[in-house]
Amino acid sequence: MKMAVGGCFCGKVRVEYNGQPLTTALCHCLDCRKLTGALYTYNFVVKTAELNITGSPKAVPKTSDSGNDIKNYFCPDCGTPLYGHKIKPNGEAEEVTIVRAGIFDDTEILDEGRPAVEIYTESRLKWLSPVEGAGQFIGMLSVPSLDDA
Repeated sequence: MKMAVGGCFCGKVRVEYNGQPLTTALCHCLDCRKLTGALYTYNFVVKTAELNITGSPKAVPKTSDSGNDIKNYFCPDCGTPLYGHKIKPNGEAEEVTIVRAGIFDDTEILDEGRPAVEIYTESRLKWLSPVEGAGQFIGMLSVPSLDDA
């Protein structure tokens, strides 16, 4: 995959990722609905070290449906949801970041990154069909280990 470049609606926060996603996922949990105002989120799971963020996104901490402490980041000016990650007990971010794929500018990258899995499928609306060929999980799936990537 070529470099993924994108950002928020107003352009004040930019995100670049130069690598292969660890996985791609649709999430149907209530938190993702509330975070985005959409029925589900489409996400790239990436190595945090390969992510470059410019601008000053705002963090919103929360305990997720899975019980993990997380922070989700938004543009403080236009409100675009950008990315999130689990927070370790020492307060540092995990080595993996969940990027909202819709922020990327190049639709070719989005087509290449077809969702590999769907999570929290019990919360998927009944009139939405599963993505053909995507793994289906009723809850959170284990984030791939960086050693496996």
